[in-house]
Order: sequence, then C-alpha cells, then structure tokens
Amino acid sequence: MTAAGFIEGRRLQLARGVLLQCIMGGYPAARFYGDDDGDLVLNADFDQLYRLPWSDTPRALAICDADELSGAPSGLSTRALLKKVLAAYHARGLAAVVATELEFFVFARHTDPNQPFQPPLGLDGSREQGFSAFSVASNNGLRPFFAEVYRCMAALGLPRDTFMHEMGISQFEINLLHGDPLLLADQTFLFKHLLKEVALKHGLMVVCMAKPLAKTAGSSMHIHQSVVRLDSGLNLFSDALGQPTPEFYHFIGGQQAALADFTLLFAPNVNSYQRFCQPFASPNNACWSLDNRAAGLRIPASGPEARRVENRLPGADANPYLAIAASLAAGLNGLNLELAPSAPLQGELVVPQALILPCTLHAAYERLQGSDLARQVFGAEFVEGYLASKALELSAFYDEISPWERRILGSQA
Repeated sequence: MTAAGFIEGRRLQLARGVLLQCIMGGYPAARFYGDDDGDLVLNADFDQLYRLPWSDTPRALAICDADELSGAPSGLSTRALLKKVLAAYHARGLAAVVATELEFFVFARHTDPNQPFQPPLGLDGSREQGFSAFSVASNNGLRPFFAEVYRCMAALGLPRDTFMHEMGISQFEINLLHGDPLLLADQTFLFKHLLKEVALKHGLMVVCMAKPLAKTAGSSMHIHQSVVRLDSGLNLFSDALGQPTPEFYHFIGGQQAALADFTLLFAPNVNSYQRFCQPFASPNNACWSLDNRAAGLRIPASGPEARRVENRLPGADANPYLAIAASLAAGLNGLNLELAPSAPLQGELVVPQALILPCTLHAAYERLQGSDLARQVFGAEFVEGYLASKALELSAFYDEISPWERRILGSQA
C-alpha cells in the first residue's frame, strides 16, 4: 500500500483462504475457510508500525490483526488466538510473561536443493567445520552482517539480551528480553524477517529450518514462561518464602497434559521431527526437570522472582504466535483444573512411555486431530483448517523420492 493510502486510512482486505495457505503455496478445500472465500480486513496495530532500516527505498511494515468484516477477530488468525489466550489469563487476574530464544543458521547462497547447505567462506578462505560453539572469533567473516543486524534491531526498537554462536555449524542464537507474550511474538516475527532481509544484502542466507544439516544440532525456539498476579505484579510461581507454589506445579501439569496434543503446533513441518533425532539438544518428551536440557520442560536455575518454565519443544520453524499461544494455553488449563505433574527427573532421563511425544508429522497430525482440548482452546474452525493445510504438505512430501532412497534402496533386489 502507498504511504498516502495508509495515512488516509484506506481499508486493506485479504481473502480468508490466505490464512490457510500451505508452505508450497496451495490451499485446502474452500469449505475450510468459507465456500465463497470472502474477505478479511487487515487492521494495523499502530504500536507495531516500523520504518524498515535495511531498505534502500523508504518502506514501512505494519503488523496487522485479521478481522472479519463484522469487526470480530478471525478464528483463523494466530495473532487473534494468542490474544484470546492472554484474555483468559486476565479474566483470572493473571498475566503471562514470556521470553523466546531463537536459533538460526547463516549459510552461503544456495541454489541447488539436492546439495547440502554450506557455511560462508571465512576470512582465511575456509568454511567453518563445527568447532566454534560460543566462539568470539571473527574468522567466519560475518561481523559486517551482524553489525547491520544489531543496527537494524536498534532502529526497530528490538531489545536483545544475549547473542552467541551455538553448537551447530554457522549456527547462532539470540535471546529476546522477557515481556508481554503478544509483544514477544511480534518481536520474534520481526527479528526473523529482519534476519532474512539483511542476509540477502550481504550475499548470505539465513535458514530457520528446524534441522537444516545432518549430524548436527537443529534450531529451536525455546519459550520461557512465567505468570504474574495483576494486582501485585508478583510471580505466581513463588510464595512469600521463595518456595514453589501449588500453581507452579499445576502449570507444569497442564503443560505435560497438553504437549502431545499440541506437538503439531510446535513442530509444524516434516523437517521439524528431524530435529528430535538428537534428543539431548532437542527433547521430544513431556518430562520436567530442574536445569536439565534433556527434559522437554526445563526449570532454569534462578531466584524465586524469576522462577519460570522453559518449553524446549518448539523449533525455529514454528509460528511464534501459535507456539506461544499453545504453550500458555496448556499451562492455563493446568491452573484451571489444578493438574498435578509427574515427579521431576534428573540426570540421564529414562522417559516413561506416557511422556514420549509424537515423533513424526503424521503422528502429531493424528494427535491434534483427536484433541478435544485443541478445539476448546483454538476453535474447530482453526484446528480443521490447520490440519487440512498440513495434510497437503505431508502429501506433497510423500510425492517426492529422497536421495537416500535412491542411493540405498535403488540397488536392492
């Protein structure tokens, strides 16, 4: 839209079906978004209006809510679903607080999908081999790229806590500061968009696949969660003596009860489940543990005021609005029903069968399909439409034969 049209308040409309567009670009049957495929109205959130600092031509971006023509929020909008979950917390006199940790890879330009991604050429003419976790060296030649990333983050008002080289080859992580979940979802979305755009300017590509490289750690989007009382601002998870409260355990119990049903919302793509092949770095279980990264639900070491629950299931490919909404909805369900968690596990985990989560897209699809809780939280319209899009994606994946199948099975009798 032109700047003049935006300032004049010209209405921008969008076909409802676009909210169910699958990752290949197609759409499920029209019955999932209305047989006439009517319009939605995109209403800009003026607190989320940005001049894009990486664009040579002046451009701006406005995050919008997708609303029905009646003015009601669209049941297909993941931002609206997150708002609905947050409103349920407020109705109980509570407010959720989250922070996200986003991992991503920076690769050289890549044009042949039959070949693996490669890290950029370093300043010494070699490519990183995977020995650079937490390195402060600049040999990878990415300092100019990250300098512009930092500059653009500052220009957009995106506060950052820590930035580091992660375990994977040319893999990095940013921790965004904790705050309002809707704001953090917006910031996570903006940051991923920023990364992609700045990388293009530097002849690079940023990849937010859950598992872009074999035999190396995948990329996560861990969600740190706590809950505060609206009247006092105090952490619901700690009592006056600094000890865990019953609500802390109920929140964990809710997460454990819902993670299997919601796995497809945290791990939305076929590739998402490749990440779980390295279970210590990317656990696909609903165990909880004190400061143990092998657990799907980790309680980081902290003081009582910062007591929180880290959901380690979501990958970097997850929709931040949907992943945060699903995780917080699971915790709220535990608070409402006063669900008790299992006993915490420590050390080398032996995961009970009941706490193992779906490990393929198809298994996660079936679990979401049979979930009454998902329909209760997100509405049947969204759940059925989301499943329809995922069915298209799974079918498209099975329409192709992988290099592994040709290499290993092609010579078999």
